Amino acid sequence: MLNQKDDCIESITIPYGNHVDYDECLWFLNRNFDDCLHVIHEKGIRKAIKFNNDLLLLEITGDIGCLRATVLVGNVTENIKRQIIEFITEWFDLARDLTPFYKLLEGHRILAYMSKEYYGLRLVGIPDLFEALAWSIIGQQINLSFAYKLKRRLVEQYGDFISYGNTRYYIFPDYSTLAKAKLADLKDMQFSSRKGEYLIELASTFDNNILSKDFLLGLPDMMVRQKVLTDLRGIGIWTANYTLMKCLREPSSIPYGDAGLLNALVNHQIIKEKGDLKKIEHFFTQFVGWESYVVFYLWRSLAIKNN
Repeated sequence: MLNQKDDCIESITIPYGNHVDYDECLWFLNRNFDDCLHVIHEKGIRKAIKFNNDLLLLEITGDIGCLRATVLVGNVTENIKRQIIEFITEWFDLARDLTPFYKLLEGHRILAYMSKEYYGLRLVGIPDLFEALAWSIIGQQINLSFAYKLKRRLVEQYGDFISYGNTRYYIFPDYSTLAKAKLADLKDMQFSSRKGEYLIELASTFDNNILSKDFLLGLPDMMVRQKVLTDLRGIGIWTANYTLMKCLREPSSIPYGDAGLLNALVNHQIIKEKGDLKKIEHFFTQFVGWESYVVFYLWRSLAIKNN
């Protein structure tokens, strides 16, 4: 764990095209959940990131036609600048043109309102594959509030952090650290024995170079990637599809069985029974190539802003 002071203050511009509302993205990231990996600050967000051994603290704010990343802590090289731009572009999915998606929404009798009400919301992802899979395991079969509590306990115990102002900004633990974690310690944090085992085994899989993001991206299609993931202990179809959506940006990934998704489908009267898989599959045929975004916007519909 690192405790750093300001090394430099540098601002980096990340341009984007149409259909981006940074405030909408920030609100989705907040939603009154206690996420320990970022802090919503004024009109921006502060987040610690790590590139190899370089720890940085960023403050990301919105501007006309671009985001601006101010490096509050950390040494900035041209290579680091490039990685920051790539990270933020991927995190907020800024390179994607949402015009075809909004046309599909506008033509749908029930979901047409989303193109205006949630305009500019990007599918905020989890660029790191290990973090995405670990978070999916943490969230299995428990409510989101408790999942975020478990995540905080894990991160504060095993993750690096940067101190700035009177606040610690944490980074998700790397797999080499969690591979050495003791199951008893995870159980003390209220992880079930099985979840603790899954997390340690997953970390060891990465630590032994059996799995990586580059490896998955090199596979021929989504079905093959899905099979590789579900062959891992603790990774079912929901976890695999959630990870493919949030990390690998699979456009047609649907986390079937997700409680939030099912609730949103019922709320919109798209289905009456949560087990009606045929109706769910038929519904998604109207959004081929944009299924992941539809899921994300349905999740968004469950969170109501307090005006």
